[in-house]
Amino acid sequence: MPAVVYCFFKGGMSLEPTIRLYDYDAYIQTFMAKVLACREEKGSWLVALNRTAFFPEGGGQYADNGTMEEAFVSDAHEREGVVWHTVGRPFEPGEDVRCKIDWERRFDFMQQHSGEHILSGLAHKYYGAANVGFHLGLESTTIDFDVPLTEEDLLRIETLANRAVWENIPLEIMYPSPEELETIPYRSKKALEGKIRIVTIPGYDICACCGTHVRRTGEVGLIKVTSFMNYKGGTRLTLLCGKRALQDCQGKVRDVNRVTARLSVKPEELDAAVSRLEQDIADRKILEAGLRRELFDLKAEKLGSGAKVCTFEHGLTPDDIARYCLVLAERFTVAAVFSGEGQSWKYAFASKTEDVRPPAAAFNAACGGRGGGKPELVQGSCAADRAAIETYFSEL
Repeated sequence: MPAVVYCFFKGGMSLEPTIRLYDYDAYIQTFMAKVLACREEKGSWLVALNRTAFFPEGGGQYADNGTMEEAFVSDAHEREGVVWHTVGRPFEPGEDVRCKIDWERRFDFMQQHSGEHILSGLAHKYYGAANVGFHLGLESTTIDFDVPLTEEDLLRIETLANRAVWENIPLEIMYPSPEELETIPYRSKKALEGKIRIVTIPGYDICACCGTHVRRTGEVGLIKVTSFMNYKGGTRLTLLCGKRALQDCQGKVRDVNRVTARLSVKPEELDAAVSRLEQDIADRKILEAGLRRELFDLKAEKLGSGAKVCTFEHGLTPDDIARYCLVLAERFTVAAVFSGEGQSWKYAFASKTEDVRPPAAAFNAACGGRGGGKPELVQGSCAADRAAIETYFSEL
């Protein structure tokens, strides 16, 4: 156990540093402790114990949750050596309390954190990549490496990381002396001082870390990189381990099976089937565009020609509105097309010879519209009934 020193916090009081049970056994789920101090802050109560198994937020990992004599522990954070637990009611200094960790949450964090060590160690070993950013979130873990990695690179280290799981290697935790530390090639994001905790996964990683980890790599379960991207000249990836990776795979297998059943293909034929669908959709869009052009030409011919025209259509997309309006602009000096209903309309103004921006701006002011564009075409939306729009154009 650490030597006894004192720390100070607001108010001038002093407390012994909290004994952190998780440093010595991350599998402690229940424990007894003595209340050293309790104070109110922002509507909650902060409780300091003489010892704790609650991991405080830090190093990219969230704090543990759990209970303290049935009171919910929603957070834990460290200040000057003391771990303060956020609870919903006060406790008396000197009181002995029974505490319980939310073990499902803790073990999940242990799986993610240990898997991150394995993957980061391999990235450093094979590609010289330094882990410069780490966040263990509630749904996924993100890691930032300072070198660009390809999909093939990540597949390689992911496969090797899962081999480490299969080998079921025991993790080693030690507090080396300053002299011993100088001989250890450990990873660290920043320069460290004082007593340093080294977590070693033989053959895979040596890292300075204060987080919680599994006893053996086999407990990490599946290690899966689900996505990656270029980020600040390096690589940012999303990682899932253990239960999270299993649930992700189960969901994706379920979705693949549903899609392949609907397409009447085998899973290994899915990519080719989707490519055929994409080509079919592209061909249909070309055909549809041609048919719409013919329809717009026929509608325009029916309307004739003249100085101005305002027409209302149903179910047109903004692109269709613009296309139809440009067709009309070949027959009319100023054309306007509206599509919508009630008091919600999308519109386009077009002209081959006039700048339609001024009349569009006046229309917006008169009919609660907004939009913009080029001299030959303006698009926007308005909140007005059809009668008000028709009145405006009759007076244009």
